[in-house]
Amino acid sequence: MNNTADRSFLITDSAAARLLENLTTAVLLLDAHLCVQYANPAAEQLLATSLIHLQQQPLNIFWDGADAHLSSLQHALLTQQSHTQREVRLRDPGSFRSTTVDYTVTPLSSTQLLVELQPLDRLLRINREDSLFAANQATRALVRGMAHEIKNPLGGIRGAAQLLARELSRAELLEYTEVIISEADRLRNLADRMLDARKPLAFKRLNIHQVLERVRLVIQAEVGNAIGIIRDYDPSLPELWGDMDQLIQVILNILRNAAQSLTEMPVRAQSLPRIIIRSRVLRQCTIGTHRHPLVCLIEIEDNGPGIDAAILETVFYPMVTGRSQGTGLGLPIAQSIMQQHGGLIECESRPGSTLFRVLIPFEPHADDGATLTCHDPS
Repeated sequence: MNNTADRSFLITDSAAARLLENLTTAVLLLDAHLCVQYANPAAEQLLATSLIHLQQQPLNIFWDGADAHLSSLQHALLTQQSHTQREVRLRDPGSFRSTTVDYTVTPLSSTQLLVELQPLDRLLRINREDSLFAANQATRALVRGMAHEIKNPLGGIRGAAQLLARELSRAELLEYTEVIISEADRLRNLADRMLDARKPLAFKRLNIHQVLERVRLVIQAEVGNAIGIIRDYDPSLPELWGDMDQLIQVILNILRNAAQSLTEMPVRAQSLPRIIIRSRVLRQCTIGTHRHPLVCLIEIEDNGPGIDAAILETVFYPMVTGRSQGTGLGLPIAQSIMQQHGGLIECESRPGSTLFRVLIPFEPHADDGATLTCHDPS
């Protein structure tokens, strides 16, 4: 029996059947045991399962915190009252993927429940990226102003320390002036890094794998055999329009952070430290107000301890870092560079897995962009 036959058996009114078949809202019909009797195509797509496999399956296999939602559905069936749950996690039993949804339950009878699922991932992503870009614009101006203010007195401090050193004869006192000079130089380098993200870019056609390989070799030389770096490249990627030096800086910041997190806080003994570098194509991506037919996706994933949940939402803000030796400037600078390319960096993290996604339009636009929506890699 094919899917269409199954649906027509459950939805006898042809007009109603056509309506349900063409809705973009996921609709499920549950029986008294809360097992699926019907699912429209939108529900099949959301749950990544066909109607044939969904029928007679209990819906609770898809819930995170299934017991609470099972009680909620049973209560709706018992009281014959509709209700809505916000921001619920749906999981794919066959993988680690999950989706955030709002769902509304409507009793149709004492033995039937109608469940409507509204996916929220796209909306949540847009809201998150809107907030990120707005904060980045504000902090960029703050950091640039602060860098200028730091650099202004440093020249005077360094010069005075040099003059003082010429007047001192005792070696132990000269050590103090050397400390002053070296610390002034360190602060100047820090200020230069703050300002470096706004240098004019030198765009040209380039192969992103040349960028990835150069950075990989640098990091592999630093970590030796302590960390495995796995390459998962798509060799069919076309050349993109970008600044090679700046893209190297972006990838280097992310990859070095991953390597240092694995070095500073080693993972469990039975799990060897490793970093995966992937390259893929995303199709039909909208970044800001521009829709791109093709976008280059670079993923850098490590199996380290993960980023502290308390700072995960602010990792792209200046001076925010979870590492003892971190400055909190690498990721904000990388994000600023990607904005100049019309792209974006995203981050997901949980214990045992941290994933950075770098999205670079093959043909970037001049503006910074504000939001991102993409289809999955094909």
